[in-house]
Amino acid sequence: MKHTILIIGLLCSAAIHAKDKPGGLRTDLLEHTDRTWQNGYLSNIPVWRLDAAIEPLQYVQIGSLHPAFSWLVPGTGQATRQTAYRIIVADAYKDAAEGHGSVWDSGQTNSDLSVAVKYAGQALQPNTNYFWRVKTVTNTGGESDWSDIKAFRTAATLSEYATSFYPQVKTMEHAVAIHPVASGVTVVDFGKDAFGQAVLTLTSKSGADSVTVHLGEILSGNRVDRKPPGTIRYHRYPLLLLPGTHTYRIKIEKDRRNTGSAAILMPAYVGEVMPFRYCEIEGYNTPLTAANVVRESVHYPFDETASSFQCSNDTLNQIWDFCKYSVKATTFAGIYVDGDRERIPYEADALINQLCHYAVENEYAIARRSHEYLLQHPTWPTEWILQAVLIAWNDYLYTGDERSLKANYNILKARTLAALKEKNGLISTTTGLQTPEFASQIRFFKEPLRDIVDWPHTSTFGQEGGEDDGFVYTDYNAVTNAYHYEALKRMAQLAGASDRQDEAASYARQAEAFKALFNRSFYNPETGTYKDGISTDHSSLHANIFPLVFDMAPIEKKPKIAEFIRSRGMACSVYGSQFLMDALYEAADAEYALSMLTKTDDRSWYNMIRVGSTISLEAWDNKYKPNQDWNHVWGAAAGNIIARKLMGIEPLEPGFKKIRIKPQPATLSRAEIQVPSIRGDIRVAFENQPDKRFALQVEIPANSVAEVWLPKLSAKYKITRNEVGVKGTVDGNFVKVDTGSGKHLFIIEALK
Repeated sequence: MKHTILIIGLLCSAAIHAKDKPGGLRTDLLEHTDRTWQNGYLSNIPVWRLDAAIEPLQYVQIGSLHPAFSWLVPGTGQATRQTAYRIIVADAYKDAAEGHGSVWDSGQTNSDLSVAVKYAGQALQPNTNYFWRVKTVTNTGGESDWSDIKAFRTAATLSEYATSFYPQVKTMEHAVAIHPVASGVTVVDFGKDAFGQAVLTLTSKSGADSVTVHLGEILSGNRVDRKPPGTIRYHRYPLLLLPGTHTYRIKIEKDRRNTGSAAILMPAYVGEVMPFRYCEIEGYNTPLTAANVVRESVHYPFDETASSFQCSNDTLNQIWDFCKYSVKATTFAGIYVDGDRERIPYEADALINQLCHYAVENEYAIARRSHEYLLQHPTWPTEWILQAVLIAWNDYLYTGDERSLKANYNILKARTLAALKEKNGLISTTTGLQTPEFASQIRFFKEPLRDIVDWPHTSTFGQEGGEDDGFVYTDYNAVTNAYHYEALKRMAQLAGASDRQDEAASYARQAEAFKALFNRSFYNPETGTYKDGISTDHSSLHANIFPLVFDMAPIEKKPKIAEFIRSRGMACSVYGSQFLMDALYEAADAEYALSMLTKTDDRSWYNMIRVGSTISLEAWDNKYKPNQDWNHVWGAAAGNIIARKLMGIEPLEPGFKKIRIKPQPATLSRAEIQVPSIRGDIRVAFENQPDKRFALQVEIPANSVAEVWLPKLSAKYKITRNEVGVKGTVDGNFVKVDTGSGKHLFIIEALK
């Protein structure tokens, strides 16, 4: 080969080998429906042998009368696509093994659909085991063999649609370091913070010995910090020893703040947890080994091998690993929550968590479950009510499964907040439109909605500044109205997916009209920026990032807006950074975006690592939010930004039927990533010589197509795909080339 990419080792070593049968079988988005767990640990008993166990086992319970099936289409050839499938479902393993669909046989169905294929057989019965398998026909491989058999068990009660989910699980973890720090005092370091429980194996000769166990997230000197700042966790547990050697489980006491009526409680089979990295044992003089102290960390099932990222910037590598682990660690409740202080789901946390989770693992049910929970238990900020529509769109875009949005369509309509539209066409929460009828529509009865913009507000906790860049709050705010536009736009797409074409057209028209109104109302031609409100001339960072993120700003106005955004720096919270970074990449300001991702001051992701946290913080630093916790996944936005924007991997059509790969490397010289999708892994690697040569290797899963965007290096250039010249379509500073599945090497070179 004339041209090579030096960094394709990952791609070669992880390449998909040819398969002759479908794999990755999922029922209602879940792959491991055939497994069981015992109090957090995987069991050897499959789901169809529950009667072999005396004690209760946990397992996935499929609650839908018409579950949806998904699979990975076999074939690594170029442009492989499915042309037909056949699914069989049986209520006996033997029937499925013999190719007999005793409750459903779809017959050979001419279709390219390989995600969210709805069950259409005999009525499923509750508390019943079923077995299914699939074979496919592709344009490159013909008819496949039957897939392996996948089992699932129905729930005790079935409904037309229900979201299923995994139980929470436990991982047994040992110390990475054990430090005797004083006479009878040993500090055990597990290396990373995690929500869990401590199990100790200790020996007493007299039976009159007692020890004190200190669990905490940070150290003070070489001891566990007894008075950590904010909501960083510490707890003291006295333990009386019995004579001989015994194993003790430290019972985590409940915290009144995070076990209140709005909090998500831990299931009984798991028990209460607390986040801790360090376990200090005081009053024990026998040397400790790793076998003496175990942490049982609690989390949602997580596959660390599903994703990877490596690049030429070590700071960025550390940030990726940090954000990826943050996703795993903060799933302990089985529903996305805001952190340990409250353990309450909030839409903003769920939106960022959803995107971060999609970036690192092909797990979709926990995001859907969290979203549907929030539809019934919304929270107070205006923008976060609107975010429900965005979360619903993300769910559909990444899964291709429209059942959730159809089941919740009317709630989602109310979440556009059209009922708050005033005579001037803008929405407002302060002009008397929050009636009891409105509260009933959005299912929020606690208090009137309030605009949040960012959090905390200026001087909320007495610190200098705040995180909303001095936003001036008026009756008609730019941020809430920008969200309203995005909700209308996404609602048009959701209506179309729900087979409501008239409503889809209506929402599309409303969105376009509202965008024009927004620009007339909030754009200030004298400054070239957007104002915070129609009755103020103040322009904040926040009033300008959302028109870029939601593609509201006219193209000729974007450079000036981007210039203003650069002038404000990171004048937002870790939550706001999600939208700031999205805005920068939408404006193709990749160089500044990379500098913001990798900067190391106290308002950076690297600062979270530097201060000693291993899970993303609620705020950039303790001084910016004195009551913050150290386990808040909305601070991990950089993880999804790396996958979605820096490496440029996003679905364009539901279920990754069409993928966009649009890397924006700026000065980054090389990078490689694996991002999972419901159709299979997507791999991207590049070598970058700015303004000279850009080499991009991509691997697209079967039954998908992709738009590959290459940087337009100069006025004259040449492009090759697998050493064959190709032409592309110029779009701004990029050249777009369409491609099918398989592995492709694109090289674009500047010509003199």
